[in-house]
Amino acid sequence: MRLPRTDHTDRPWRIHEIAGDFTVEDVWALPTPGGPDDLALLVGQFAEGIKGGVEGNGVVSRLLFSVRRRLGAVFGWDKPDPDTAVRRPCLRDRLPADLRDGPRGPDLGSSQFTSLYQLKDEWAAETANKTVQAVMHIGWVPDGSGGYRGQMAVLVKPNGLFGSLYMAAIKPFRYLAVYPALIRSIGREWKANAARRSVN
Repeated sequence: MRLPRTDHTDRPWRIHEIAGDFTVEDVWALPTPGGPDDLALLVGQFAEGIKGGVEGNGVVSRLLFSVRRRLGAVFGWDKPDPDTAVRRPCLRDRLPADLRDGPRGPDLGSSQFTSLYQLKDEWAAETANKTVQAVMHIGWVPDGSGGYRGQMAVLVKPNGLFGSLYMAAIKPFRYLAVYPALIRSIGREWKANAARRSVN
């Protein structure tokens, strides 16, 4: 379920200290019911999913990601760009000492994402390319009925006019196909993993 941006901005997340110049693009409730200490389980699931691709299981979502990868390859959107690195320094360089010296979070393999930090109730990972610099923020929040669940926010900083136009162009696809498929996939995997844990 999509949430108001204030569900992210009104919480005392540490990400606000380092990404205040980013725009909160999307906030979603995740179908991942659990206990107060289960964020690490969700982060592990995300890490495995990112390594394998974040497109989810929906046909439309996979098709859109495939088209995006091909366009990115043709136009070089995802290649390392020294100029982008100069304009968009890694957010890890902004971390206060306690976050920089604390747990970083999982290795995300060959994914374009890099873990920034992991705490008991939040995890952040960053990616950057020629279109945008983005942060995926996963929080662990009370669900209002005595349990907890995940909450995903995507924060972005478009790379110039082209990045802003790109984000505007893909917005309908994100809301109608990509996020719904991804969130359903996260929920199915969480449920399956919970069932496996209960057997063991």
